[in-house]
Amino acid sequence: MKKVLASLLLAAACMPAFADGLKSLENFLRDARSGRAEFTQVVTSPPRQGEAARSKTSRGTFEFQRPSRFRFDYTKPFPQTLVADGQTLWMHDPDLNQVTARKQDQVLAATPAAIIAAAPDLQALQRDFELKAAPAQGGLEWVEARPRQREGQLDRVRVGFRGDQLAALEILDSFGQRSVISFERMELNPPLAARTFQFTPPPGADVIRQ
Repeated sequence: MKKVLASLLLAAACMPAFADGLKSLENFLRDARSGRAEFTQVVTSPPRQGEAARSKTSRGTFEFQRPSRFRFDYTKPFPQTLVADGQTLWMHDPDLNQVTARKQDQVLAATPAAIIAAAPDLQALQRDFELKAAPAQGGLEWVEARPRQREGQLDRVRVGFRGDQLAALEILDSFGQRSVISFERMELNPPLAARTFQFTPPPGADVIRQ
């Protein structure tokens, strides 16, 4: 029994620092000043009475640069662009020829985007979220984040890391809808052109400012 306990203690002492999801998140916020990746997003709606749960899969590319700049370009099944330029959050739907513009500081503080692209460090993130390490699952270390202000639709977010590499976001809203974003080919701290996070509404587009 003593040998077993000693082995367990030694194994725990030798575990890498990234085994704690909170530590991985702290390292990511500190070290990842910019990044780009491909992503797959699966959105699952809660089942209606007498019906099975429905899901929708989208794919695209993601880029970010601190502070508070990011870009999601959805390519499949339908094109859509979401750009935060530091002042304005733009959403462009080419099929509708419609652009929605919202003031960024009013909408990003307690969102999943704040976790991965806006907050400069763990302390800043904790002003808007209650953070705790969650059990490892699917080969990833997880952090659960719950917004301190519960007025919005966001219920909680789980952030998954493979080492210090951002691998997944799991988002659950107050209506029971679940969205899982899986990142692939993540590249940290690449040089990104300033125009990456600039957006100009296309000519003739219907622009809605909120």
